[in-house]
Amino acid sequence: MSLSKSFPTGFLLLALTFQFAVAQAATNKSLDRTAADTILLKRHYREGEKLTYFMRGMNEAWRYEVRATGLVKRDSNGKYVEEYAWSNLTSNGTEILLPPASANFRQQLSLDPDHPPTIPPISQVSPMLIGPITDLLTFYSDMWLAIRAGSLVHTGDHFYRRYSTPASWADGKRVLLGQDSIDFDVTLRNVNRSAQTATGSVRHVVPEQPEVKLPADWMHAPLVDTPNNWVQVVKIDDAKYVAEVGKETFHVEIKVSLVDGKILHAALDNLVVAQKRQCADAALAICGDPVDHQIRRQIELNLEH
Repeated sequence: MSLSKSFPTGFLLLALTFQFAVAQAATNKSLDRTAADTILLKRHYREGEKLTYFMRGMNEAWRYEVRATGLVKRDSNGKYVEEYAWSNLTSNGTEILLPPASANFRQQLSLDPDHPPTIPPISQVSPMLIGPITDLLTFYSDMWLAIRAGSLVHTGDHFYRRYSTPASWADGKRVLLGQDSIDFDVTLRNVNRSAQTATGSVRHVVPEQPEVKLPADWMHAPLVDTPNNWVQVVKIDDAKYVAEVGKETFHVEIKVSLVDGKILHAALDNLVVAQKRQCADAALAICGDPVDHQIRRQIELNLEH
């Protein structure tokens, strides 16, 4: 994914990837849906319930904090949703006044297994909110996938969702090529009956055969221990291109309440290990020496009581 500490548009494409993956899961008749009385992970909604989450993020040198305040309501189809407003944004310790479009923006999320996640309309929000909005969507989408499966009941229960179709964030102008390819590896890590909580792990992992487009021969050699599943080509001008290839993974941990199914705590660790070259042609054949490039994002979410 294209990761930038100033304008994280690539985060949106993670959400896009997940939207397609969960939509596929929602229509997959082979999903193991156990009887309702044996399902452990389930959200019990109460209309009018209020929730507030505090998010802290680190994206290379950029650090931010922000708050999401939600209200449980029903959408136009009568399904329960949690509708969030964003506020109290700080960037590297400085409070940021949100413009009206961002302050008035409302993000709808749901853990109803029959309400697949969707990408919110964020074209008008502040660039600094795109990362938090789509990271919150990632947490809810990962939890939705675990709930939808209906098969996580005991500590150690696990399933793997194959999905290698690449997501793209290329705009055709500056970013000529931008793709990643991932599968989903889901495990119920812990069930604490006394505390009435469960903790799950969702790893966004490299598929056995990633389907990203690799236009240059030098991009095919695995950079680390798996096939390359992340690629980006940026056009600087007619004689300068910056091309990168490598491995991207996500590790998400989510703790939920067994009483009502609310997310209590979540953490995300996103790592891109890449190699980039500056090239003088669109075919990426005339390039300089490779330069190692690593991008790391770490996000933490906590429910405030």
